[in-house]
Amino acid sequence: MQFKKSLQNRKFVVTLEIQPSMEAGIEGLIRKIDPIRGRIDALAVSELKIEGVAVDTAGACRALKEQQFEPILETTCREKSRIDIQEHLIKASEAGIENILTFTDDYRISGDSLQEMMFFHVDSAKLFSVVDNLREGHDITGRELQMRPTFCIGTGIDSSWGKEVPDLELEEMEELARRGIHYFLSTPVFDLDSFDQFMNRVRPVGIPVIAEVAIVRSAEMGHFLNRHIKPGTVPGHIIERIEKSPDREKTSIEMVTRLVEGLKDLCQGVHFIPMGAEDRISRYLDALRL
Repeated sequence: MQFKKSLQNRKFVVTLEIQPSMEAGIEGLIRKIDPIRGRIDALAVSELKIEGVAVDTAGACRALKEQQFEPILETTCREKSRIDIQEHLIKASEAGIENILTFTDDYRISGDSLQEMMFFHVDSAKLFSVVDNLREGHDITGRELQMRPTFCIGTGIDSSWGKEVPDLELEEMEELARRGIHYFLSTPVFDLDSFDQFMNRVRPVGIPVIAEVAIVRSAEMGHFLNRHIKPGTVPGHIIERIEKSPDREKTSIEMVTRLVEGLKDLCQGVHFIPMGAEDRISRYLDALRL
């Protein structure tokens, strides 16, 4: 579990979210990411359904592991029962997967209530009631297992609050820390000052925080994130600068480089969302000398 060791050793980690396509499959994806081999600590495979067909994320993680990449299996909790979560985790363990990243079933924010505004809300009691049983070598009914699955588990937190982090989120983070969570993944970060204020509030929880960095390469991408995540997620000045640039990718690389350099002093890693640009991520890593 090299990723877990890196977190424990306080290394600044770099992870990347990837999505196998229905057309190219895992082989095509591996060809895209082969240039970054050895430069990324782990690859997160997002849970995805296309026209009702679920992509085999566990199979993709297994294939990545066979190719000497360290995979992170993303999964959701909200609409899964304890039986569903248990089955998913056992299959993951059988596939040799050691890293889990948990979210809700819905990546979007809607409504005005605090519960709806929480970007990621994981039912920690449900998740860890399963995990604790598996660690002890039996399922939730008490049936003995042939293995004792252990995972490095992370979950999402909403960093967009800045210094105004709700007590509910802090309480949930503290509860997850008590239950054995290994790291937190933030919402997309674009404003270093706001994220610094957020980290000042949550740092006492004592769990590593990894900052999500969305690779915005066009104004259209910025508008897409603002529509589907939360209005204002990508600040207007960033969208305007990319839109007016004669070399949009160069400008994107410059902005990401500045952001990541600033994040190195604030948290313990970055999680890149390439937004379809897996084959270009090496250019960003070059600029960052990673």
